Amino acid sequence: MTAEPIAESSGCRWPVPPQDGYTVDDLFTLPDLPPHTEMIDGSLVFVSPQRDFHSTMIDLLVTGLRSSVPADLKVRREMTVVLDRRNGPEPDVSIVRAEAVTSTEQTRYQAADLLLAVEVVSPDSESRDRDTKPHKYAAAGIPHFWLVEMTGADQHPVVRVYELDPLTKTYALTGIHHDRLKVGVPYGIDVDISLDALRTL
Repeated sequence: MTAEPIAESSGCRWPVPPQDGYTVDDLFTLPDLPPHTEMIDGSLVFVSPQRDFHSTMIDLLVTGLRSSVPADLKVRREMTVVLDRRNGPEPDVSIVRAEAVTSTEQTRYQAADLLLAVEVVSPDSESRDRDTKPHKYAAAGIPHFWLVEMTGADQHPVVRVYELDPLTKTYALTGIHHDRLKVGVPYGIDVDISLDALRTL
């Protein structure tokens, strides 16, 4: 089903949901949606302006992941992942199978294309990043998930690493990393995530 026309109120133009709610197709056809709009359970989710930690932490992870990524995988940032017809979140960082990258005009990947989804927690998205999205990523079968947050008075990065239990379709915590992120899956990764490394960006 396609979305209905845009409604105007107090000088603002807002999409009017169709009777049966939005589908992921609407996410790519509605005009003038703000950048990085996501779809969760058929609802459009608009993203607040990024904080510096969010932006630089993504840069740090993308650079580190690309330094050792094998040829059959690709590292991508802020690309929509279609989980089902009513869910199209946008992980901050993803590791996708190289064969899934088909065009420079590509706007989305399928859940089956991903080996890892990473969310860097923002104040406006804490509940989605910590609860809603991990549950949906796990249910869609994405094997690995990382949750990245600031902690302590010095706002130090911490990365929580999770792996999918294929029987229960839930994530199990496999490690908490503070200064150095070193893991063997989905490939050999060794990234300096110290506060000093973040501040150099």
